[in-house]
Amino acid sequence: MAPVLTRNVVIFGETGAGKSSVINLLAGQEIAHISPDSHRCTLHWTEYQITFENGSRYKVFDTVGLEEPRLQTGEYLSAISNAYGLINTLKERGGVNLLLFCIRGGRVTATMQSNYRLFFEFLCEEKVPLALVVTNLERELRMEDWYTRNMSYLEKYNIRSAGHACITAANLLDGRHRDKYDESRGILRRVVEVHCNASMEGWTGGQGWLTSFISKLVEFVVGRPKKTDIIGVLTKRCGMAKEVAQQVAQHIKYENQS
Repeated sequence: MAPVLTRNVVIFGETGAGKSSVINLLAGQEIAHISPDSHRCTLHWTEYQITFENGSRYKVFDTVGLEEPRLQTGEYLSAISNAYGLINTLKERGGVNLLLFCIRGGRVTATMQSNYRLFFEFLCEEKVPLALVVTNLERELRMEDWYTRNMSYLEKYNIRSAGHACITAANLLDGRHRDKYDESRGILRRVVEVHCNASMEGWTGGQGWLTSFISKLVEFVVGRPKKTDIIGVLTKRCGMAKEVAQQVAQHIKYENQS
């Protein structure tokens, strides 16, 4: 009997989008602690193991995204080191099989677009399936109606997805919206299974990935980071040899200070 493969899922979105609640909904139990984190660090992550009743196994990496469309220099440098660590961790475990982009039902914003670009375009180079998870829809008569109404806004912000799940992850104590909560688990799990299984091998980055990521990420930064600062992050935080770090920095396609 062939061993059961574990698929790697990266979930991302702004604080308040309901990522922890989505992880708990997916797991069918409380495994992610829901609390505001006072030390937000872009692209930092927490890992969870989830097994469905049919035996499908997933590692879910809950990541910290952008809270504003732009980054300060210190946040930019932290994002570089965290991205390097995340991709290396995932590479050792088979790569990325699926991105879950978690947004709160409401208006589409510039910060949503920036998070989409950070993870889908910059981090995973548009090579990983992405599914949109829209939360906080318990007041909708039909949760899918939100997507129908907002498709044009998503297209306006160039947010494209291979699939979507319109759900509520609010497991309220008084039992309100219980039917929609249970329905949401089925919707979410089907989306994950369909798009994870469609990706036979996980994406692991490749030659030139880090240089490309750093070059694109600079679009989000306020000011102009120094090449020497980037080399410092790559050597001190990422453990990269100085010669390699210098080569990476040398190939970054933007005008930087000496």
